Amino acid sequence: MSVTNTIYDFTATTAQGKTIQFSDLKGSVVIFVNVASKCGLTPQYAGLEELYQKHKGEGLQIFGFPCNQFKDQEPGSEEEIQSFCSLNYGVTFPIMKKINVNGDEAHPLYKFLRAGKDIRWNFEKFIIDKDGKVVARFDPKVKPEGIKSTVEFLLAEAGAQKAKL
Repeated sequence: MSVTNTIYDFTATTAQGKTIQFSDLKGSVVIFVNVASKCGLTPQYAGLEELYQKHKGEGLQIFGFPCNQFKDQEPGSEEEIQSFCSLNYGVTFPIMKKINVNGDEAHPLYKFLRAGKDIRWNFEKFIIDKDGKVVARFDPKVKPEGIKSTVEFLLAEAGAQKAKL
């Protein structure tokens, strides 16, 4: 069995049932975040969307993974979650199918991302560089503004490399 050190071997399904091949994201900077609609941190959706709108043209991708493992704070169906995100926070980045992020039933991507260290709460953020490697993990209480400089640095680095080609 081979061991991967990038996100490119994984897939996930959107709330609408579309499969995303993360190998298609080569060259992009990616944020993975486990989300919940009934959490005190839910307003972070607004900051994530703002970051996405500002930088999606530079190659930023964000994927929200609903998870109900933390005090049942994401009880809704995929349709209800998608509607909530869109209506309340104007979210346009992909909201994925609801998953588990911890335990034996965790999604394979999250087993990889967490590298043996459990997700602590909703809105834990993973930043992936243009080469598909996890370069940062941010505590749920760190707001999107707190990850902005890391994202912008990685986007600038990716842009500089593209300019050299």
